[in-house]
Amino acid sequence: MTTAPGAEAVPAPEKRLHIKTYGCQMNVYDSERMADVLRPLGYGLVDSPEGADLVVLNTCHIREKAAEKVYSEIGRLKELRDEDPASAGMKIAVAGCVAQAEGAEIMTRAPAVDLVVGPQSYQSLPELIARSSRSPVPQSRGERLATDFAADAKFDALGGGRAARKVSGPTAFLTVQEGCDKFCTFCVVPYTRGAEFSRPADAVLAEAQTLADQGVREVTLLGQNVNAYDGMDGGLAALIRAIAAIPGLDRIRYTTSHPRDMDEALIAAHGEVEALMPYLHLPVQAGSDRILKAMNRAHTVDSYLKLIERIRAARPDIAMSGDFIVGFPGETEADFEATLELVRQVEHAAAFSFKYSRRPGTPAASMQNQVDEDVKSERLARLQALLETQRQAFNARMVGRTVPVLFERKGRHAGQIVGRSPYLQGVFTSGPESLLGQIAPVTIEATNPNSLSGRLAETAAMLEPA
Repeated sequence: MTTAPGAEAVPAPEKRLHIKTYGCQMNVYDSERMADVLRPLGYGLVDSPEGADLVVLNTCHIREKAAEKVYSEIGRLKELRDEDPASAGMKIAVAGCVAQAEGAEIMTRAPAVDLVVGPQSYQSLPELIARSSRSPVPQSRGERLATDFAADAKFDALGGGRAARKVSGPTAFLTVQEGCDKFCTFCVVPYTRGAEFSRPADAVLAEAQTLADQGVREVTLLGQNVNAYDGMDGGLAALIRAIAAIPGLDRIRYTTSHPRDMDEALIAAHGEVEALMPYLHLPVQAGSDRILKAMNRAHTVDSYLKLIERIRAARPDIAMSGDFIVGFPGETEADFEATLELVRQVEHAAAFSFKYSRRPGTPAASMQNQVDEDVKSERLARLQALLETQRQAFNARMVGRTVPVLFERKGRHAGQIVGRSPYLQGVFTSGPESLLGQIAPVTIEATNPNSLSGRLAETAAMLEPA
């Protein structure tokens, strides 16, 4: 969960906007775009809800009890609005996937909420706000709620003009695809984000150029199934090659991928496109074919491992990341041991792992043989211990290497700057602030619990990509 994403707070804005973002990188991107579309109305970002004219809760529906956390936050905001004179005029908006899935219930259960807007309707925010400002009486249900599934209309409206993107810093997210057609039995995304939709390549490239013009050096291409992108001939691989040709964009990443959509052209791009970073997040979810079938993943353990082999043949130094769910309905100890064995074979540089949680409306929620919570917790602890051992081993192998680091911000200590390695690791070093936004080589000297540290390499090319 993050607060006030993307852009710096605007000093003393005409109207104060606070956005609280839950969940994935897609929500971070969407929060940035909501700030963009509201900027022409005089809204500037502020860091806290106190005194804000508009508070937007950009919600995530992936984890259990997500909606309850939103209602708790709404309660705190209502209390603030009732008791703080500076916040008396605050409007409360709920956006994101909880809004999409439970919009009507939110309006009934939380009358303090002024606006409910789903992920494909952010372009409607100015109109919704204008209606609420004009109306002397409580709004009707239709005026408060916007949850249409019109991804093309959303991106058309947010693509330029008064909603032109503003960013600060050398890295940025760039949504190229939304929605999902895979219908994994545990997942709510097809119901909250809709069917797969790819943005046209010219729109993506225009936004990428806008980012480069503002000093962005690294873009992360986003999609629920980003490697299903089909907005141009050649798919995601062709899009990556086109973005790599934009001057100034020296680094490209993408997330999140599905094994079914990892085609040979994209694998080849990992070996041929210098700007494409050697780090790939490719969720597998489980290491048992029986569980994968129950999840409707439509791949097997063997097909996944052979895919990893082809990717590493194209880019031997690639670092692998993944997602894992433990305790899926019907998972036995043998199934879980198969997941551990897959992890041992792949060797991950990073990973995300979770206990299975029922999501209302998904097929898995009504499956028999739900796994006991204590068993889930014990299995998750064992899996995370193995993954952490692999992560630490990967980081330890970095010591003594010199790697190009994109510096993003100042560190906590005087003279310290912080950036990211090609493998997405945080790197701390001593150096001048003039390196912020630049790529410079760093010789790694030590590992920390969640980062690396080193010294700037002595080279005349210090300010350029290594």
